[in-house]
Amino acid sequence: MRVAIGADHGGLPLKDDIIEVLEADGHEVLDLGAYEYDPDDDYPDLAAPVARAVSSKEADRGIILCGSGVGAAIAANKIPGARASVCHDTYTAAQGVQHDNMNIICLGSRVIGPETARAATRAFMGAVMDPHPRFARRLEKVNSLELESR
Repeated sequence: MRVAIGADHGGLPLKDDIIEVLEADGHEVLDLGAYEYDPDDDYPDLAAPVARAVSSKEADRGIILCGSGVGAAIAANKIPGARASVCHDTYTAAQGVQHDNMNIICLGSRVIGPETARAATRAFMGAVMDPHPRFARRLEKVNSLELESR
């Protein structure tokens, strides 16, 4: 799978760990920055390119890292087609894909450590949407909300 990844200064400490996991598992990584620590960078500037890459199908999935994951998720969800959520455990990382077709995971490096981040990433990348009709029905309702706001 091709995965876009981005991190602001708060998420930068985890980014290399996550890239290492992705590459070890055979995924192609599209690194969209930041490439060096800048305490004044802003999470929307790094979340939006990841969300756009996923929305445009340049990447199959996205990973955004910031201090808490919250700002990254809020910014990413402003991009049509992005379905981003903060996940700090393996259950929500997998279930978000299985039930909600989440395509971007947001991780907070100030909230979880490297081992949990690696495990959540693997759970996210290994999950697939459950074909049960109730999940498709719910996703269609979510998609209609996005169309309604245009």
